[in-house]
Amino acid sequence: MSEQKREGGLGAPVRHPLNQHGELFYDETDLNNELARVYDICHGCRRCVSLCNAFPVLFDLIDESSTMEVDGVATADYNKVVDQCYLCDLCYLSKCPYVPPHEWNVDFPRLMLRAKIVNYEKGNSKVRDNIITSTDMIGKVATAPFINAMVNAATGNKPLRGLLDKVLDIHQEANLPDYVRPTLRTRLKKELKVKPTVQQERRVILFTTCYCNYNEPDVGDSLFRIFEHNDISVELMGREHCCGMPKLELGDLKTVDQLMEKNIPELYAKVQQGWSIVAAVPSCVLMFKQELPLLYPNDERVVAVGKAFNDPFEYLHKLHKAGLFKTDFKNSLGSVSYHVACHQRVQNIGPKTRQILELIPATTVKSIERCSGHDGTYGVKSESMKFANKIVAPVVKQLELQEPDYFGSDCPVAGRHIQHNLSNGQEHTHPLDLLRIAYGI
Repeated sequence: MSEQKREGGLGAPVRHPLNQHGELFYDETDLNNELARVYDICHGCRRCVSLCNAFPVLFDLIDESSTMEVDGVATADYNKVVDQCYLCDLCYLSKCPYVPPHEWNVDFPRLMLRAKIVNYEKGNSKVRDNIITSTDMIGKVATAPFINAMVNAATGNKPLRGLLDKVLDIHQEANLPDYVRPTLRTRLKKELKVKPTVQQERRVILFTTCYCNYNEPDVGDSLFRIFEHNDISVELMGREHCCGMPKLELGDLKTVDQLMEKNIPELYAKVQQGWSIVAAVPSCVLMFKQELPLLYPNDERVVAVGKAFNDPFEYLHKLHKAGLFKTDFKNSLGSVSYHVACHQRVQNIGPKTRQILELIPATTVKSIERCSGHDGTYGVKSESMKFANKIVAPVVKQLELQEPDYFGSDCPVAGRHIQHNLSNGQEHTHPLDLLRIAYGI
């Protein structure tokens, strides 16, 4: 049997461009036919039932229908499955035996994304979702003087959280992050003004990301200190905007396009000058490395920026292979439980974080390759937080059994969500913070 037709072939999965400008992309009949085709294949396989809530919802719809087949499911119910998919990509990466180049050409997350885009174009989006995916706007407002203290106080106020639950369907028990002043970009700009760059042959643009800039600047600061320790020159973009991943997951391609046109020109100019680009949030790296090139495959700027984008530990591992990564560690970490973020796994860069942490003397690292279920917004919505907590339960169980000295995730949002579900009160420590501890910085 040919490699193309063989189930579960050994070749790497192939991802096709989204083709959002194709003639039939927004055709609802064509979309529903494709949804029915893929749903039927999934129904006959069911390997992905444990990954997220999209598949249990699909299989329940089928099993409870009059025919117990996809043809018994009302077309209007197809979106019940779409609403549960948060595009972690694990089904495509690790479970589905029918991904391209298999002739059945099943790319479940891409199909869910297409459905989200069509739904958004039809006006089927909530005010809440448009607000919470505007991460840059929220961050700028929430870190403004005077407003900042009020916003952070409100996240811990039960009556206000109850009102937020009723008005915007943000679950009152969801773990919402604080907004921090000064922002990461403000901190680093002051340092970069007074500190000359070193070793121009190793130059990195640090894309700070909305989350690290406004919510957890210490993670970005650790990355900066680690680069500084390894004699890497760091610069910031003159002006940085959201990568667009939250809007992409909402299906808002118009805003994705606007954000791309704001970020790409400056990044492309730096890439042309030989700079690499690094961001500390896996979703942001994935957006530039994979999602934008699949949206704009013929834009040479987007493709070049994608090739220059790096996960932090991917970049550090390249240094290590070149004999340039410093291993002058002062502290061991003992036992570390390391949660592998979904949006890092789908970059197919290998276990670079674990490999770097294992260079630290007297340090053992155990990887946990299960989704945290948070996805930035899925874990805070009133209608889906319970599913996010269910999805993270296997991760929590492994952590409580391992009883590590430290645990962390490359995705700081995932780390917070895991911590929120732990019964022992242990706090997550980002792998970049772990490396900083090991260096004694």
